[in-house]
Amino acid sequence: MEEGGEHTSLLVKADASCHGKETQSLLEANLGPQLKSKCSDWRAPALILGLECFESMAFNGIATNLVVYLRSVLHGGIASSASTVSLWYGTSFFVPMLGAAIADTCLGNYKTILISLIMYLIGMVLITVATFLPSTSILCDVSSCLSSNGTQTVIFFAGLYLTAVGCGGVRSALLPFGANQFNNENNLVDIKRRRNFFSSFYICVIFGVITSGTIIVWVQENVSWAIGYGVATTCIGLALIGFLMGTPIFQQDEPCGSPVKSIFQVIVASFRNMTLEVPADSSLLYEVRSNHIQRTILAHSDDFRFLDKAAVISDPSLVYGGCRSSWSLCTVTEVEELKILIRLLPIWVTGIFFAAAISQMHTTFIQQGAVMNTKIGSLSIPPASLYSFEVICVTLWVLSMNKVLVPATRTYFANGAELTQLQRIGIGRFLMIFAMAMAALLETKRLQSVQEGELLSIVWQLPQYFVIAGAECFAVITQLEFFHGQAPDSMKSILTAFALLTTALGNYLSSAIITLIAWVTRVWHSPGWIPDDLNKGHLDYYYWCLTALSLVNFVVYLYFASKYKLKKVVIC
Repeated sequence: MEEGGEHTSLLVKADASCHGKETQSLLEANLGPQLKSKCSDWRAPALILGLECFESMAFNGIATNLVVYLRSVLHGGIASSASTVSLWYGTSFFVPMLGAAIADTCLGNYKTILISLIMYLIGMVLITVATFLPSTSILCDVSSCLSSNGTQTVIFFAGLYLTAVGCGGVRSALLPFGANQFNNENNLVDIKRRRNFFSSFYICVIFGVITSGTIIVWVQENVSWAIGYGVATTCIGLALIGFLMGTPIFQQDEPCGSPVKSIFQVIVASFRNMTLEVPADSSLLYEVRSNHIQRTILAHSDDFRFLDKAAVISDPSLVYGGCRSSWSLCTVTEVEELKILIRLLPIWVTGIFFAAAISQMHTTFIQQGAVMNTKIGSLSIPPASLYSFEVICVTLWVLSMNKVLVPATRTYFANGAELTQLQRIGIGRFLMIFAMAMAALLETKRLQSVQEGELLSIVWQLPQYFVIAGAECFAVITQLEFFHGQAPDSMKSILTAFALLTTALGNYLSSAIITLIAWVTRVWHSPGWIPDDLNKGHLDYYYWCLTALSLVNFVVYLYFASKYKLKKVVIC
């Protein structure tokens, strides 16, 4: 695979030294007799889950109340404070792509996490220090605050963006690093634990959201901003200490070099060899195998045949002479890695539209609940608090899937197979259609009750939260597992970050959709579907639009999922 390297170049033939394995959903096919191989150390992934709990608490301890701090303490304007928070959020979601590239290319996941946690901690310390400094009492925009209270603001924003960078690095590497602790593909227990790890990791993220949204936010608003941020800083400090203590038990993988370079090499080589014919026998394509160590390669697939030209041998003397240029001749494995990315792209795009729909529980669901009867007996239920109910439902869905659905499907199918990862993602896409339709029907009923002079109880929102929790369980968690499983060894962190990126892009898409619909309907017929007073609008029509969009997204997903070819690994 490397120019002038120590590997022996040869044409890959089918022989007794190689065996293939098609990577499907974990446990989606009958594995046969379990091999008597050693399980991975359970302490390492358990420690990583604990680290994620602390990291999520720290991040959300900043994010949840950031706009309030900018407005009330730094005296930023409403527009500038909202803009600052949006920019910071965007940075924290896009930095993982850079962190993943660094992890896969040169540092590896362990070093990336360690450096990121140190940056994270320094940033949190700066934020905490800034909150101890006295602030001005005059209202100002962020720019004028810089001049009137420069030291505090500079320290705060330096810490804020250092935290965003550190958070991005941790997000990009911690999940794949944890999944890689289950490295025994031949052990049934390891395979089950890896699947449960993805679910547990997601629950840990949610746990941080709830904890920070209650305890840390309460401390910030009722005791002291400095103490509240100090609690968040302590969480990162504990995470760093725990990570260092776990170093002896962590399994560390070496970086595989730049995957981006390999992608461009395949593209360039394909065009350079565009006049060559691809042989009908795929074993005549170029591959590299070591004579000294066992090596994992990817089996050839028949789609995207043009890219196979990059592996066509035009001059055998260059191959055996060790003078091969990777810009003119690539291995089958390198070609297959690019094919995997192309196959994943449409699945990834449907994830963006799914994320746009699921983001409604943070926006329009809350606005819908705000104009309903929030009284349950003598208690007043804040509409935003129903998100906690959704979190509990996600946990219940995860437990039901692992304890009920998986054993049930294993019993139903004759060969002991389970639902594939693509099937589980499809179920999540399908449930989203029902969630949006339920929200639309509820809004129609709510508008009718308003006309009758009554307010519908907010309890009626619970079913749509329950269904959307199911969609999140099946689609979001499984998508992380699927992208990590299908990713080549050189792209584990990048593709995991790529899967997480759908959340950020979905929120941006949701914002664009609701802004466009509100503007078009207001121009068409004032006050439009989504006015400031929802009792005068038609939020139900907006939900029906999202229902239709989710239906189209589901159909598109079914098409590409049915065409998807799982990667096949060959051990030589």
